[in-house]
Amino acid sequence: MSLNVSNLTVHHGAICAINQVSLAVPTGKLAAIIGSNGAGKTTLLRTLSGLNHPTHGEISWEGQSILGIKAEMLVRRGISHVSEGKSVVPELSVRENLELGAIWRRNNKESKESIDRVVTIFPRLGERIEQRADTLSGGERQMLAIGRAIMSKPKLLLLDEPSLGLAPLVVEQIFQTIRDLASSMNLTVLLVEQNAMGALKIADLGIVLNLGKVVAVNHAQALIDDPAVRAAYLGY
Repeated sequence: MSLNVSNLTVHHGAICAINQVSLAVPTGKLAAIIGSNGAGKTTLLRTLSGLNHPTHGEISWEGQSILGIKAEMLVRRGISHVSEGKSVVPELSVRENLELGAIWRRNNKESKESIDRVVTIFPRLGERIEQRADTLSGGERQMLAIGRAIMSKPKLLLLDEPSLGLAPLVVEQIFQTIRDLASSMNLTVLLVEQNAMGALKIADLGIVLNLGKVVAVNHAQALIDDPAVRAAYLGY
């Protein structure tokens, strides 16, 4: 198992946002984390990427504890986090945003090769490469945010609501790209989504959070087929 979380508890002041969560995601697998608003999904990702600090518990990545390690150091260890809201720098061009993703590598040749790879994955970004990020559509900004994460050569990719606010056709394209990335780069992916059905359809593993606790873990298709999960989270 490349990612292991054991008895993780995270507080926001007096509120227990994550309550004794344990989960394991094997290398190269895509795990969809679903649940209603306030379930703790975003807090979980922020804790895995070093942005939030747990009250209790353990997180290990590739057999080593990553607790207490600064977020920027976790990026160097292969953990990239795309936060909710299309996290790009609006005043910078597409190229400059992508270069930020590789800033710690300090190798121009590698950086150029990575940009070429991102543009192959997202041809639209190649067409917009010198445009400012604030001139992009919502879908293009999401592509740029994911592209910037790819620039750091991640092994673990944490995605928070990549479909938020996007048109259905664009959502389908983003989801398919995430699935392809996981397969082609042997990426371990944690995908947090309100679009539970869309996320489970491309995932290997499904994890259901409710009020900060894991209430179900199973193969994604098994969760889709579970009447209780369908009624509570998939809307049918």
